[in-house]
Amino acid sequence: MLPESTAPTSLDIVIAPRTSEIAAGFSVRRALPSSRRRMVGPFIFLDQMGPEVLSSERALDIAPHPHIGLATVTYLFEGEILHRDSLGVVQPIVPGDVNWMSAGRGIAHSERTPAESRARGIRMFGLQSWVALPKSDEEGEPGFAHHASDELPVIEAEGKRVRLVAGSLYGQRSPVATKSEMFYADALLAPGARLEMTLEHEERAAYVIEGVAEIEGEEGRYGDGQLLVFRPGAAATLRSADGAPLRVMLLGGEAMDGPRHIWWNFVSSSRERIEQAKADWRAGRFAAVPGETEMIPLPGEGPIVAKYP
Repeated sequence: MLPESTAPTSLDIVIAPRTSEIAAGFSVRRALPSSRRRMVGPFIFLDQMGPEVLSSERALDIAPHPHIGLATVTYLFEGEILHRDSLGVVQPIVPGDVNWMSAGRGIAHSERTPAESRARGIRMFGLQSWVALPKSDEEGEPGFAHHASDELPVIEAEGKRVRLVAGSLYGQRSPVATKSEMFYADALLAPGARLEMTLEHEERAAYVIEGVAEIEGEEGRYGDGQLLVFRPGAAATLRSADGAPLRVMLLGGEAMDGPRHIWWNFVSSSRERIEQAKADWRAGRFAAVPGETEMIPLPGEGPIVAKYP
């Protein structure tokens, strides 16, 4: 990964992710939240999973854990994850599909490598992001929606291909239902192709997945894993810096309706609500995930995996 660069005119900041272990032997690169920037639009969390090869001896096993006040968005480039939640949903997710789980007042779920993928071995590569819910929806009903890749709009022109995962962008709108104006898109640029960062949204960022990016007319080169956060209203055009394909995830939207607190898997506009969520999980008041017998306790309150109370 290239070192962070001094922000040119169109950039506010450039964030290099830190490594965090989310399950035994499985680490991610976390770009949000950062000490330099807490959110971009409604996005309050952005993890890159892999790329790495998983097997029967080393698989993704994230036991049931709780969420409030946010929507989780899982998007894969390679691999497969089996989602189970306390609503009774069991849903595999494969590359290009979208799992959008709205926690609202509270939901629990697990994320695991499916049995058949463990047996043959599988390469895992993808992103998980959290979208903070507006205050009016923080205590709403939990819900889950799955959208296959062929349901999502694809914009193709002049060497670029943009799959719109959620929200609106470049005159298109994803069928994924969101609670605020936002955009989330998977963009692939052929060598020499140009991608204009639209000005239709207040807060905008691009996360470099593969390749090396540069901003047309400005100095600086940005490698995989770097999050480029643009200044509001500043025009910018991305392109590959080395004549190879470039893949970036575009994200952002309108500024949130006030600050958000984040603690472990909980997001809320109220610190007191997060304390209540801690007490509810500790006491077993979240609904159980059918088919699961384990839970992840609150940080510092037990082994990595424990039985349900």
